[in-house]
Formats: sequence, C-alpha cells, structure tokens
Amino acid sequence: MGNLLSILTFLPIVAAAVMALVLRGDSPATRKNALWAALIVTSVTFLLSLKLLTGFDASNTGFQFVEERHWIMGLNYKMGVDGISILFVLLTTFLMPLTILSAWKVEMRVKDYMIAFLVLEGLMIGVFTALDLVLFYLFFEAGLIPMFLIIGIWGGKDRIYAAFKFFLYTFLGSVLMLVAMIAMYRMAGTTDIPTLMTFKFPSESLSLWGFHIVGGVQTLLWFAFFASFAVKMPMWPVHTWLPDAHVQAPTAGSVVLAAVLLKMGGYGFLRFSLPMFPVASMHLTPFIFTLSAIAIVYTSLVALAQTDMKKLIAYSSVAHMGYVTMGIFAANQQGIDGAIFQMLSHGFISGALFLCVGVIYDRMHTREIDAYGGLVNRMPAYALIFMFFTMANVGLPGTSGFIGEFLTLMGAFQVNTWVAMFATTGVILSAAYALWLLARVVMGQLTKDSLRAITDMSAREKLVMAPLVAMTLLLGVYPSLVTDRIGPSVAALVQTYHAAVAAAPASE
Repeated sequence: MGNLLSILTFLPIVAAAVMALVLRGDSPATRKNALWAALIVTSVTFLLSLKLLTGFDASNTGFQFVEERHWIMGLNYKMGVDGISILFVLLTTFLMPLTILSAWKVEMRVKDYMIAFLVLEGLMIGVFTALDLVLFYLFFEAGLIPMFLIIGIWGGKDRIYAAFKFFLYTFLGSVLMLVAMIAMYRMAGTTDIPTLMTFKFPSESLSLWGFHIVGGVQTLLWFAFFASFAVKMPMWPVHTWLPDAHVQAPTAGSVVLAAVLLKMGGYGFLRFSLPMFPVASMHLTPFIFTLSAIAIVYTSLVALAQTDMKKLIAYSSVAHMGYVTMGIFAANQQGIDGAIFQMLSHGFISGALFLCVGVIYDRMHTREIDAYGGLVNRMPAYALIFMFFTMANVGLPGTSGFIGEFLTLMGAFQVNTWVAMFATTGVILSAAYALWLLARVVMGQLTKDSLRAITDMSAREKLVMAPLVAMTLLLGVYPSLVTDRIGPSVAALVQTYHAAVAAAPASE
C-alpha cells in the first residue's frame, strides 16, 4: 500500500466530511449512526496502521513508507516515518477508538462531536508523518481548531475562557516557529525536513542589539521552535493553560489532549531541535535541565494542593513531561529512549486516569475530591482499575511508568548528577499526591449518603479500560517492544548530534 500514510491521515478527515454531508438533524437515529460511524472509521484506521508495524524495518534508520509529490509553489507534499515517529502514529490510532467509546453517552450535538474527533485524529497523524516544514506547520496548527471547539462547545461552565486560553497560548507560541521556518528556507533553499536535518545552520557567535549570542543563528532558530514546543508540552512556566483546559474539557477531550497532543512538543524537540540545531541544543541543555527539574518538583507540590481530580492529574502531566525534556536533552541513548518511552507510557496512563475521573463524574457530576470516599465498597472493579493506574502513574516496577522514568533519570545522571538527584525527588512527590488521591476517593468507609446508590463500571467502561491496562502491563514487563524499534533511529540521532557538536568551531 504505497500511500498508506496519506490514507491514515486523510481517512478520518474524509469520513468526517461525509458524515457532515450525509447525517442530518439531531435525532436519536442520527446520534447512533454518528457514534457507530466514528467508531468504525477509527477502528479501521487503527487496523490499517498496524501495517506500519509489519512493514517497518527497525534496522533502517532512515524514513520509510515515504510518499513525495509536487504540491504548490515549489513545495512538496512529503510524508514518512522513522523509528521515532512510527510509535506516535500507532499511539494515536490505538487511542482514538477507545476515546469514541468513552463518549458513547454524549447527548449534545453528537454528530458534530464525532466529526471534531475524526478531524483531530487525521491532523495528529499528519504531524507525526509530515516530512516538509510547511506541511508540518499546517497539521501542527490546524489541530488547534477541533480541540478548541471540543473544549469550547462541550466543556464545563468556564469552557470559553479555557478554550481561548488554550488557543492563544499555543497559537502565539507557534508564530515564532513560522518565522524561523521562513528563515530556514531562505538559508537552506528547501523545506524538506530530512535535508534540513543534515544542513549545517551557522553556529558562530554573533552580537544582536548589544547582546552576545553563543551559538549564533542556531540559537535564535532554537528559541523560535522552543517557544512553540515548550507551550505544547507544556513546560514550566508556560504550563498554566493546561489545568484550565483539562478541567473544562469533556472526558474524551482530556484523554486526547493528555495522551497525544502534549506529545507533539516532545516530538518536535526530537525532530527539529536536536538534529537541526545541535550546537544551540548543547549550549542550552543546562537551561532545559533547570526548567525540567523545577517542573518535576514544583508542579508535583502544586498537585498536592488540588481539590479537583482533573486539575491534580493535569499537574501530574506537567511533572511527567519534565522527565521527557530532561531525557531528550541528555542527548544519549538511555535519555532519549526513556523520553520516548515515557511519552508513550504517559499516553496510556494519563488517558486512563482521565477516563477514571469521567466514570464517576458521569454518575455524580462533580470532580471535587471531598465529594467522594470509600468507593471500593460500592465499585470494586473501578477501585481496582483506579489503583492500578495510580500505581503505574507513580512508576511502580512492572508497569510502563517505571521504565520511562528510570531510563530518563539514567540518561540525565550521565550528564548532570545533581539534576538527576533533584529530579528523583519527583518520584517521591508523585507517590504522595497519587496515593493521597487514591486514599481520599476510593479507600475508607462509605460515609456519604449521596454515594450509597452509585453503580460500578459498566461493560462498556471496562471494555475501554482493558486495552489500556494490557498495554501498561505489556510495556512494563516487555519494554523491548518499544526500545527495539526506536533504538537504531535514536542511536543515529545521538551519533549525528554529537558529531555536529564536535565539529563546531572550538571557540563555541
């Protein structure tokens, strides 16, 4: 299937367009048809994406399944995947059918809701497969629109504020990236990403407005991309949009936001910052390490003070993304392997935790921690699943959460012992807020009268959770499923990065 990546990208988008034209009104039949159509399309997309795995050669560090054709104004439409991007595509296609199933009880504008998720899926896949700067930017920015609508239309009471905050933060961060892309095209004469990854952007120091800039042009370009990727992850201190977005977003929106959209920032650092601006990345590693360590400790402490379950999990996500940036800029095999593993693992675990919140929110219509307690007495299956993902979030050995944290800390330790030691305290703090949440919501006696009639998880809810439990366990006990596929591409990236740094002028 020569055009597999294009099919994966545009199948959900075309299906959304067909649904918009064919399905009319908002009758019960239309709602049911929209749900089933979205579930079938996302499931077919996932099954097709498995062809990537079967046809992928992990020993080949170049791009595979490449599609290239002339587009517009001298630009090329080019797509492909390597060991770094292929698993993000699979993460996206794996989670989308589960996301649709989790939204099965939505009653307001169901057709529009499903269309938004289908368009979002296609755009997210496009981000991970685009091999042209312009194409990447279009997918990267267009993904804001469906998520903006999902939060703004189907969100909570402050949804408009949260949606605009999400949109403005992420859009403004990307304006600088667009300027940098134009500058890169002027310098290199191409928008082809594989070519730009081998192009040597100037790294000689320069003076600008009286400031001495070490790394020169590379540093300026690096900061332009950093402005976009740091907000997208999000890194401290540009993370404040995330808790608001999560609290107001519907459950399915929170799942996609945490599991996939946040990973675009980390993917951007791996695809652009390290290979294209290696000298700037080397000089700015202490800056990234500092922000990452602060994020891990500070947002973990903030999580301890939360009274809203979603907000607590959102701050937990910021802390876990701190490990990712730390591992990426350690720029060694263990660090980058761990960062990618952590992003994939976080996709399963954080998505599941937001689904857990959604299960009890659908019954009680509140996310306040104090409104719950003793759910194990009425919801034993729910209590078991919530406990499992809480332990995975903490990084319990045997779950995927442990592997990612361990590898990133190992990678960081080789570069900066003090940063690694400081970041390790985040493991203790994550146990504190996660177990505190578990104890307050699930454990103890059932003393609140409002909870006495609460029902355990339905078969549909268990069906949604089962694949997430399976993947969290599978990757925890068999991490080579991931590391074997990403290893050669990561090794090539690390080798190229260090060779470029070593070849930089001695004064740099």
